[in-house]
Amino acid sequence: MTSATQRLPRLLTLVPYLLSRPGIPIADAAADFGVTSQQLRKDLELLWMCGLPGYGPGDLIDLSFESDSITVTYDAGMRRPLRLTASEATSLLVALRALADTPGVPDSDAVQRTLAKVENAVGQARPSGVVVGFGAEEAVDADVRRTVHSAVTGGKALRIRYYTASRDEISERTVDPMRLLLVDGRSYLEAWCRSARGVRMFRLDRIDEAGQLDEPARPPSEAEPTDVSAGLFQPAPDQRVAELELEPDARWVAEYYQVDGVTELDGGRTRVRMRYADHAWMTRLLLGLGGQVTVISPAELGGDVRQRAHAALKRTRHLPST
Repeated sequence: MTSATQRLPRLLTLVPYLLSRPGIPIADAAADFGVTSQQLRKDLELLWMCGLPGYGPGDLIDLSFESDSITVTYDAGMRRPLRLTASEATSLLVALRALADTPGVPDSDAVQRTLAKVENAVGQARPSGVVVGFGAEEAVDADVRRTVHSAVTGGKALRIRYYTASRDEISERTVDPMRLLLVDGRSYLEAWCRSARGVRMFRLDRIDEAGQLDEPARPPSEAEPTDVSAGLFQPAPDQRVAELELEPDARWVAEYYQVDGVTELDGGRTRVRMRYADHAWMTRLLLGLGGQVTVISPAELGGDVRQRAHAALKRTRHLPST
């Protein structure tokens, strides 16, 4: 029996293959794909049910293989070379770059070759005046990425300069790398932090500098990998919960941060419940949203945001109006 993982690549390749070889004998095509003639006929029967949305006459792939030869009579657009939109190419790039960063990939050369082709596709697909961005992964420094990857695969300790968003501070740390992770589209280094004396997750886009040390990484025996099967951040009993109303321009908060629930309101506004452990971090986040957020609860959080906003406005009164 042919598995789906074996059959799907063959089905995707069959139509372009047959288009370039009209009238090829079934036995020859089966031999090229390393399957029996019976299996190839089953593949061709399945292709009859594939095609463009609508899936009616004129939409589905049509083939002729009543005799011992095969001819494609309608290819459902598969004759045209693949053209990616900027959005499609960008999504592929982010996934491929994350895959390239993942230790243990069997054929990393193939990933790099594919990455180069898609990068070229992005350049061709980019419309005039539109900048194609890569979200969080765009900020990862290339040297940092290479150094971290080398340390993880080579089992070497690292010295990093890291920005901690919750405390809004930069610190120097020596860490013993354990593994690289991709969680919710972001790359993380999981390592034993010698200063914190515990396992920590370091976002790669928040590592300003990284230097590989000439000593092996030696995480202690109690350094256990973090279970991220249910997500990186899990609710904790000591976390506080903020209820927020977001204007349409601030809706990204509910997509970027973990929230317990999303309620749609009139005018494109959204109400969310968001857990947080650090009061100062949450205050800075809300201040950065300006008038795009209303704090429903807790009252203490709303009061601190108002106080900080008024203090900031007071410090700007000496400036000339524009």
